[in-house]
Amino acid sequence: MSPTTTAPRPELVGIVPEVQPLRTMKLPAVAERTLGNGLRLIAARRSGVPRLEARLLVPSARDNKAPEAARIRVFSKTLLAGTTNRSSVDIAQELQRLGGSLDAGADAEDFVLYGSTLSSELPRFLALLSEVLADATHPNDEVSLQRDVAAQEITLALSQPSTIARHALLARLYGSHPYGEPLPTVDEIGAVKAGQLRKLQAKRLRPEGSILVLVGDVTPSRALDLAEAALASWEGGGGTPGLRTPATTTPGPTLIVDRPGAVQTNVRIAGHAIGRNHHDYPKLALANLVFGGYFVSRLVDNIREKRGYTYSPGSGVQQNRQASFFYVQADVGTEVTGPALVEIRYELNRMLAGPIDAAELLSAKRYLSGTLSMSIQTQAGLAGYLGTLAASGLPIEYLRDFPAAVAELTEDDVIEAARAYLDPRNLTTVMVGDGATIRPVVEAFDDVEVQ
Repeated sequence: MSPTTTAPRPELVGIVPEVQPLRTMKLPAVAERTLGNGLRLIAARRSGVPRLEARLLVPSARDNKAPEAARIRVFSKTLLAGTTNRSSVDIAQELQRLGGSLDAGADAEDFVLYGSTLSSELPRFLALLSEVLADATHPNDEVSLQRDVAAQEITLALSQPSTIARHALLARLYGSHPYGEPLPTVDEIGAVKAGQLRKLQAKRLRPEGSILVLVGDVTPSRALDLAEAALASWEGGGGTPGLRTPATTTPGPTLIVDRPGAVQTNVRIAGHAIGRNHHDYPKLALANLVFGGYFVSRLVDNIREKRGYTYSPGSGVQQNRQASFFYVQADVGTEVTGPALVEIRYELNRMLAGPIDAAELLSAKRYLSGTLSMSIQTQAGLAGYLGTLAASGLPIEYLRDFPAAVAELTEDDVIEAARAYLDPRNLTTVMVGDGATIRPVVEAFDDVEVQ
């Protein structure tokens, strides 16, 4: 029998169709143009429904000053709150007439505006987008309202043990770098003033280095022409602060964030990894999948299916431009915190030692390539992926080359990646739970710090 095939179960023959080999991905036709003001335009046709998806990424890497994160968060919430000629209600009504939507968000790297419209209304949609980019006024009353909303969101988020665990983990990995401080404090949000946001608008919302992706039922060249007509006059102020590469940290003691009386422990384990633009990324992506990246992975089989320690364990690779990381997460009952940690590390070590069964490897390859193919079948999915590739400096051919690279990987390739990035000796462990109960258990095999 070929090492890349498995025999079907006899009772399923004739009922479950045989899985066919993956087809070579057919790349969508993509047109690109960079305007004189530095804005990069990318357009792709994806017909089927008479709509169009838009994604605008504006590099806005914030500095390490705490107030900056708070201002950017409120800024993204008030970007669509009004212009010189329109109120927030006017903007909402215009979007309704266009059969569209428009929203904004921000992280440590980008401002992101995303939305959709009927294809026939693309000129008006782009005109509205241009107006917001050039003339958002961040009215005082809207800023006050959105400050309150942001404060409530942060208060709620920080009451969740999963958020507490993520914050503690990122702080361990990245310290005071913006990657390590994903949320501002409520006090920092409360100090944001409308005038600060208007200065931010003029200084940081700029076309140079920005990327606009348009995907939908429209000829790519026409989409580029319409976008150029609407946005060629967009101007910006000063440059954006560069986001420095975070310092590499080494694992310290296992951190326990104490939540007295908690009936569950949120286990998070992570370590530094590589991004999708690294030539070895396909190896890491496949190693992650075999270990814990999908439902039939080793981690899920062990601590969910066999032992019942948790409902939804998993692992992944978080992509950042300056530093990516591999992570493991599992929320387990307090009473099985020790056994769960032992089993997670056992599975990590098993990845390093091998072997990896041929059927296991083939299943992971098919899932990894298949999910990529599925994720770009919708207009929104393709728009999101094209924006991500462009921001990472990768060409459209990545959508074809990545599955091809995955298909060629061997057992040795996966073990090599596991040894480089999944070695538990190089990973940081954070737990949120009842310190009085779990500390004595974890101290049996780890140095422990309680926070």
